[in-house]
Amino acid sequence: MASEGTENDGTGDTKAVDPKVVEPNVADPNIVDPKVAAAIAAAEAAGPKSGETVRVDSWIWAVRLVKTRSLGATACRGGHVRVNGERVKPAHAVRVGDEVRLRHDGRERVVVVTRLIRKRVGAPVAAQCYVDNSPPPPPREAVAPAGIRDRGAGRPTKRDRRELERLRGLAGPGPVPGPGPGGFGPGPDPGGGRNKPRP
Repeated sequence: MASEGTENDGTGDTKAVDPKVVEPNVADPNIVDPKVAAAIAAAEAAGPKSGETVRVDSWIWAVRLVKTRSLGATACRGGHVRVNGERVKPAHAVRVGDEVRLRHDGRERVVVVTRLIRKRVGAPVAAQCYVDNSPPPPPREAVAPAGIRDRGAGRPTKRDRRELERLRGLAGPGPVPGPGPGGFGPGPDPGGGRNKPRP
């Protein structure tokens, strides 16, 4: 019978085995990644005590959907947070299995609650607390970039502003041709000569 710190190789010879170095069985599905196990333990530690509920503004802050709890409360008051399709107040209690929809920063997040926590945790731990069913964010090319000017160029001129508005699609294609000089402008004075300059 081999002792705890030795290993028998089948020939009767025994060799010392370092108890700290144990090769994990890669095929064993019961072995959990240490980072995931630590994340789950941290999420359980941040959870409420038995019988306590978690407010929706606190939960969306704890799982890092918003940066501050006050932003979460403001989003709830503004009607940007829905739980199971209904607008909720900041103090609404969240339960496991609820679908939370949040509109924030021009994007809609749709998550299903899988774990209740009330303390803010790291991103890997937060990812264990919900299932993200959000639509993908719009590509960066679809978002019109703000006008970037060279440093020291000063304020944009009227022509620069028109170009920026044209690029953003805020204004029409340009000036409308009319009967005025050069084909543009209002044309002759519609007031019948009342606004003529004096000679």
